Amino acid sequence: MADAARYHRLQRRLSLLGFVISTAYLLALLFTPEGRALARWAAGRSESRVVAVALAAILLVGVHAVPSVPLGLIRGYWLPKRFGLLHQPLAAWLMDRGKAALLGGALGLAAIETVYALLALTPLWWLWAAAVFFVAQVALTAVLPIWIAPLFYRLTPLADERLGARLLALARRAGVEAIGVFVADQSRKSRTANAAVVGLGRTRRIVLFDTLLADFPPEEIESVLAHELGHHVRDDVRRGLLVSGVVSVVTFWLAGLALDAGVPLLGLDGRADPSGMPWLALVLVALALVQLPLGNGFSRWLEQRADDFALATTGDAPAFIAAMERLGRLNLAEPSPSRFREFVFYSHPTLERRIARARASLA
Repeated sequence: MADAARYHRLQRRLSLLGFVISTAYLLALLFTPEGRALARWAAGRSESRVVAVALAAILLVGVHAVPSVPLGLIRGYWLPKRFGLLHQPLAAWLMDRGKAALLGGALGLAAIETVYALLALTPLWWLWAAAVFFVAQVALTAVLPIWIAPLFYRLTPLADERLGARLLALARRAGVEAIGVFVADQSRKSRTANAAVVGLGRTRRIVLFDTLLADFPPEEIESVLAHELGHHVRDDVRRGLLVSGVVSVVTFWLAGLALDAGVPLLGLDGRADPSGMPWLALVLVALALVQLPLGNGFSRWLEQRADDFALATTGDAPAFIAAMERLGRLNLAEPSPSRFREFVFYSHPTLERRIARARASLA
């Protein structure tokens, strides 16, 4: 427990440092002569709007990478390794991070190009942007197990036919159809354990970390899986997508108002001027910060409902409690953070609260 508290405390401090660095960087680009000159230089290197937007985005991300890459190395590799969570070699970890950066960079650039194309085309760019992002999010959810997960994990069918049949029977009992049970080779990277039900419709499948199979008895694996099935039974995937879509509409609308206000303030050549990209980024960061506790509160509500579903479906509260305790130890979960930290930062109820609720169901 002391290690978990210290680990999360250090992660929060590093996260805060990263936020301060990012904010200071954007403010420097916007409100120092050198920063504004640099942003205008990148945006004016080509007469093609597509190329100008790409160059401005590359500058924005590239310069920011100078402090953020070492910080990411500390947060993502050194600290988890120091506390025993991670045992992946550095070269393999860097390979995973490189693939994630390439994928995220390609998707991010496509998103930025889409936003700036819409900014130039219509005053209702914010509504169209939210619609495009919603469709993209649905598509990514569907193809995650087919195209994205295999980039980072080797997924193989579960060899234990008896356990596979047991888990598929649990899924059918819950009313969730899955094409099979697959195992992800998490032990290559970390000791952390989990399960997931990923994909939509015909791409939906059950995925278990091999660490879960190695360390948990079948009844505890069922409890972990039943929680994940609860999200699908309660339609949390669709509910989450719809809420995300509404949040996107509001976010882009507010960002549009701020962008319009920034045109005269920063001397931009209209809202679609690529040199205003740092301002748009700063506004989006501020809006994300406001949304953080609201989004986490919504997520905690969904997670609590999924816990309740797991307890009702399996009828095995002791197995659920044992699974939560084992997951807490393996994943180095902070068992009882302050209510403020839970309110702002936690997407799940605290481990202590989840176990107490399960124990209450036994009364």
